[in-house]
Amino acid sequence: MQRAVRSLLSNGNVVKTAVLKRFQVANPMMLRPVVFSRFQSTSSARIEEHGFESTRIADVLKAKGKGADGSWLWCTTDDSVYDAVKSMTQHNVGALVVVKPGEKNSIAGIITERDYLRKIIVQGRSSKSTKVGDIMTEENKLITVTPETKVLVAMQLMTDNRIRHIPVIDDKDMIGMVSIGDVVRAVVSEHREELDRLNAFIQGGY
Repeated sequence: MQRAVRSLLSNGNVVKTAVLKRFQVANPMMLRPVVFSRFQSTSSARIEEHGFESTRIADVLKAKGKGADGSWLWCTTDDSVYDAVKSMTQHNVGALVVVKPGEKNSIAGIITERDYLRKIIVQGRSSKSTKVGDIMTEENKLITVTPETKVLVAMQLMTDNRIRHIPVIDDKDMIGMVSIGDVVRAVVSEHREELDRLNAFIQGGY
């Protein structure tokens, strides 16, 4: 998955460039100055407005739906790691938000499958006697994004820091969680839509 993400980040504009080259070849008049009509200028503006890198994290959360973004799945710092991992398994997620007992709206950290593997399994500790608060990534060390963060920026953060889940914070309150799979799907979808728009532009659909 990390390799795929790096490929998308490094080659994300290759397809767009290829299509634009096709557009230039198919339209020799574009190789020399021309006077654009009002319709042509508007069409170009529309292409620019809907260009790459426009999708925000808020769009990803909206597409997932409130019940699927993982923000409603949480545990407390006092819960056992065993119960936290059991909850992950039951709900088919790879991370849980951690809150302080009695403070559901205040995020204390995050616990992931990686925490369980590295800090419990590898070290031979007991998941039933170890508290979530002992192995979680604490709030002051969390890497987070906001609803307005662009998807490609979030992907870069996750790739650079080798993390698979990232909380979405708005005014200090957590409003959701996105995974590396979520952002990859969003980027692929955005590129597909861009190709469709460019093709429509070439064919005169704008």
